[in-house]
Amino acid sequence: MHVLGIETSCDETAAAVVLDGTHVRSNEVFSQVALHQPYGGVVPEIASRNHVTYLPGVLEDAVSHSGLNWNQLDAVAVTYGPGLASSLLVGIASAKALALRIKVPLIGINHLEAHIYSAFLSHDSLAFSDVCPFIALVVSGGHTCLVRVDGLGHYRLLGTTMDDAAGEAFDKGANLLGLGYPGGPAIDSVSRGADPDAIHFPRSRMRKPGITGGLQHDLCFSFSGLKTALMYYMKTHFRDQMAKPAFPPEYLANIAASYQEAIVDTLIDRVRLAINREKVRSFSAVGGVSFNHRLREKLANLAESTSTHVFLPLQKYCVDNAAMVGGLAGKGQGVSGRSVWSLDACPNLEIGR
Repeated sequence: MHVLGIETSCDETAAAVVLDGTHVRSNEVFSQVALHQPYGGVVPEIASRNHVTYLPGVLEDAVSHSGLNWNQLDAVAVTYGPGLASSLLVGIASAKALALRIKVPLIGINHLEAHIYSAFLSHDSLAFSDVCPFIALVVSGGHTCLVRVDGLGHYRLLGTTMDDAAGEAFDKGANLLGLGYPGGPAIDSVSRGADPDAIHFPRSRMRKPGITGGLQHDLCFSFSGLKTALMYYMKTHFRDQMAKPAFPPEYLANIAASYQEAIVDTLIDRVRLAINREKVRSFSAVGGVSFNHRLREKLANLAESTSTHVFLPLQKYCVDNAAMVGGLAGKGQGVSGRSVWSLDACPNLEIGR
């Protein structure tokens, strides 16, 4: 079964063709990073307008590079949430029109479930049944959550962020340090070889069960206090440079490494607790932040210290992409049938509630 996947939940315009949920025949992504850099973050109106502009060409490339014709596709799958409403609508409208035009089924896919599946696109011999149950850390620009996965379509949300996602914490920290956007790769790059213990930034933990919506409070995340701690550190130690940061390279690297360490330690702490509490033997980390080199180092150390198995997606499947959308649909997941034609964008769609 050849599935054409479409992904437009944020600022990546992506399309891919996947065979039987595992064999990626094409994976095309147009990144809008350069378009949003002047603003220090994603501007929804710019994102949606550029999806309209670039999606037709990305779709043409995906089908052409797959070696197939349009009439050889068996289904069209599209992300319907969570994400930016205006961006999601572009993908959904295009997918509906395309599926009607080539007379194939339409499938709606949860973006978070697709990210969890992305790790299985990296391993030819790894299947869900090999590792379930496992803990999935979904960590990206807009999402940070812990999910227990018992099988395809069987998810239980254990914890989520109460404010900023980890990716947002990286972006805001990079902005304070004058490193530009996107912040995750910038901080990751400048912090290599620096001292992650040069400065102690807080590792927050939720202590009030009543504000976590019934989730396990000690498995939830909060990064807004960390960003504030960095801001006050900068004001205290570099008062004259706050308007336009220009720090000595070694200071900047140590600050960035210490800030990154606080984010990573917070993530690792929750994953460790979830592994022990849920008594699982495998875990994964997916999403854009999962490619962070320090996080990957500490995930490997965690697997060794807990005698568990960690599996991670390849870089091209960490960022938002359509291969994970087409792959998950090819495994029989998602919204389908008559109801899918009334599918609307769900910006706040959750997983495992």
